[in-house]
Amino acid sequence: MKTASLISLMIFLTSIQSPPRRDSRPVILAFGDSLTAGFGVRATQAYPTLLQRKLDGLGYQYRVVAMGISGDTSSGGRARMKDALQQRPTFVILELGANDGLRGLPVAQMRSNLEGMIKDFQGAGAHVILAGMTLPRTFNLAYLISFENAFRDLAKKYNTALIPFFLEGVAADPQYTLDDRIHPNAAGYVRVTDIVMKTLEPLLKKP
Repeated sequence: MKTASLISLMIFLTSIQSPPRRDSRPVILAFGDSLTAGFGVRATQAYPTLLQRKLDGLGYQYRVVAMGISGDTSSGGRARMKDALQQRPTFVILELGANDGLRGLPVAQMRSNLEGMIKDFQGAGAHVILAGMTLPRTFNLAYLISFENAFRDLAKKYNTALIPFFLEGVAADPQYTLDDRIHPNAAGYVRVTDIVMKTLEPLLKKP
């Protein structure tokens, strides 16, 4: 047998005997809507990718799994729980509800859906970080207050970590958002990643 053929055979046999190594790092699940999916920017610019880079750079041994769907409501998120739980997350950044509010859906319905997801994630042993949201000040004041309080009340009831406002310093600022003044641009997602890390990092196992 010629040398080149022998080398090719050895490489082939090695590839069969050595399957790809499974990533065993604990999972941080980014579960949400377009703000998690990175609507309007490249996947490499969305916050889950930036969060992974930041964690890697700081020496943390975690794997970020992104499960964001643009336009998703809290009902849509609840319908995806089976797939989410299959990830066996250690931490979950639960970012849903904004589309409920923007569509004027009942706050009680949103709260019930978020509560169900929190209970399911916690029941599976995951630590939940709830992303708080708000709405434009043009909304009915009573609805707006009820909407904001839903996140705070759930975080308190289930003892979850709370990001007070996921888009703090980003929403409505043309420097950090797309033309809709809601969805972050690339620079905005850098800020969002810092916002998430501020709440997430104290909970992580030190490198």
